[in-house]
Amino acid sequence: MPVVRINGIQLHYEEHGTGDPIVMVTGTGAPGRMWRTHQVPALRASGFKVITVDNRGIPPSDPGAEGFTLDDMAADIAGLIEHLGAGPCRIVGFSLGGIIVQELLLARPELVRSAVLMATSGRADTFATAQAIAEMDLADSGVKLPPRYAAYVNALQSLSPHTLADDQRLRDWLDIFEISAVDLASVRGQLGLQLIPNRLRAYAAIRCPCLVLGFEHDLIVRPQLTREVADAIPGARYTEIPGCGHYGYLEKPTAVNAALVGFFTGAPPAAAVAAPGRGRVAAPSGGPVAIPAGGPVAAPSGGPVAVPVGVPVGAESRS
Repeated sequence: MPVVRINGIQLHYEEHGTGDPIVMVTGTGAPGRMWRTHQVPALRASGFKVITVDNRGIPPSDPGAEGFTLDDMAADIAGLIEHLGAGPCRIVGFSLGGIIVQELLLARPELVRSAVLMATSGRADTFATAQAIAEMDLADSGVKLPPRYAAYVNALQSLSPHTLADDQRLRDWLDIFEISAVDLASVRGQLGLQLIPNRLRAYAAIRCPCLVLGFEHDLIVRPQLTREVADAIPGARYTEIPGCGHYGYLEKPTAVNAALVGFFTGAPPAAAVAAPGRGRVAAPSGGPVAIPAGGPVAAPSGGPVAVPVGVPVGAESRS
């Protein structure tokens, strides 16, 4: 289990494959293994080495000092890239991970050659603020939601109407959400980090080539917030994946992986269709991908568990 001491904490990471490195940064409460099921195999098959990381606050990485910041988390990723001699590298950030990467692009631009920002945002609007505060209140209350209720709430927040209407797929998702339910108190240090001031003007200083991915039915980071980031970064391209919610990288892995590989290899988005607005394209929808029996589940806590064929896995706690 590779662990390195960076910025005063022990940071756990994994390396998969060989080739040019891609660093992948997760969202709130999520472990690095969330990428294993779909993204790691696709990127390895395209000739890349994939580096995943458990952010501070996610075991086996250290929790870090109480009150750590986005700057601290960006510095963690910078330190890992330097430790591995991986810079300048390609990088992927999802949700909170996208915001972390955006701050990294401003603070240490020499470490990154290109970036994909998925389900990200550049400001906390009224709804995002209300959600974050409510989750912090719940974590601080000491109340633990029954796993089945937590699974139901997670499904409503994170899945698309298409998945909610598919009884078999939804049952599979609910089973996984129940098994991997997260106690918000255990990730309290990360909660609220998306309560950021408006950073969109600052992103005008980003010079790194960026692809920004939104998910059509995302209720946690609504695609209009993600599109704002693409509009703020000079030369960034926006792609919206249809037919998926916040867990778009799991609901539509074929489309998401095609976007990642195409961008990082320089392949033109030939299959995409034009959408309104500067530099925006809408990706073709990708069907569900069956997972082999016994494949790893990138659950927010605990080790991998075996799941039946076709079960969608890899969900994080929220964002």
